[in-house]
Amino acid sequence: MSSRRRPLEFALAINEAFHEMMAADPSVILIGQGVKSPWYVGNTARGLLDRFGPGRVIDTPVSENAMTGVAVGAALAGLRPVAVHPRMDFMLYAFDPIANEAANWHYMFGGRMRVPVVFWGIINRGGEQGAQHSQALHAVFAHVPGLKVVMPATPFDAKGLMIAALRDDNPVVFIDDRWLHARTGPVPRGLYEVPIGKAAVRRAGTDVTVVAVSHAVWLALEAARMAAREGISVEVVDLRTVKPLDEAAILKSVRKTGRLVVVDVGWTSFGLASEVAARAGEGAFTELRHAIRRVALPDVPAPASRSLEEAYFVSAERILAEILVTTGSSPRRRAAGVRRSHRA
Repeated sequence: MSSRRRPLEFALAINEAFHEMMAADPSVILIGQGVKSPWYVGNTARGLLDRFGPGRVIDTPVSENAMTGVAVGAALAGLRPVAVHPRMDFMLYAFDPIANEAANWHYMFGGRMRVPVVFWGIINRGGEQGAQHSQALHAVFAHVPGLKVVMPATPFDAKGLMIAALRDDNPVVFIDDRWLHARTGPVPRGLYEVPIGKAAVRRAGTDVTVVAVSHAVWLALEAARMAAREGISVEVVDLRTVKPLDEAAILKSVRKTGRLVVVDVGWTSFGLASEVAARAGEGAFTELRHAIRRVALPDVPAPASRSLEEAYFVSAERILAEILVTTGSSPRRRAAGVRRSHRA
């Protein structure tokens, strides 16, 4: 890996991971709908078909179950496939080969069988796409034993976690959010891994911990800047990996601050925010100075209306409001903070 980093978009960081891994390892293949079309996968697969050919970059018919089953079979046969789902909502059609097959083989064969496959799902939301094109289903896949689930928030992590997923000998669900695709950050050239299962502290603080994932990390950082203007020091923890969850990093931060707000890009009930809250409650109960707060989507399908979307999706203002609640801010102070955040 080159130590020199240069600015690179999130989508192009994933693209670079594919180019470098496919050049280094002929067993790596990409299979799925629209792998040759920017309309489906943006810039993430740019140039792959021209460079590696249709034998390794395989554009499939619209049959999520079949093409995912092919990828699982290819992994069992010795390849390292990536099965891409340009809208992760439709990964549910492929839940059988993912949850019943790929997730179980290593265990059922006593560790003698490996399934090195990456299930790559892209979250699409906003733009009035409605309920069937806006879902973040990471909690569904994290519930299944045998699956690892990663959700990078930065271009550096997008590349490093994709490489780590491709090198893993068992199934990894790699989830990225299209809202992140144009975000730019420093990325090294060459192969490197971001370890699966390790969180990162994006902002140090002392008054309250905000744990977030994927696109919500940037909203949490924005809320932390707003809170700083109110004299509140916020620590922001980016999970990076949903499963295995870095419980040690969460508890370390919560024990320091005594307060926790959990921000998720999925629904509120039975989701990632609930799991993080439960782990913190079990592991740091005596250190908590306030009830844990969750910020996530309401338990209703995504609307197909721009004005309703603004109310539906998580915002920095909602995170700030919960930060102020946990730190015991007065109603006047809370309202003032929210008004200023709208002008930020």
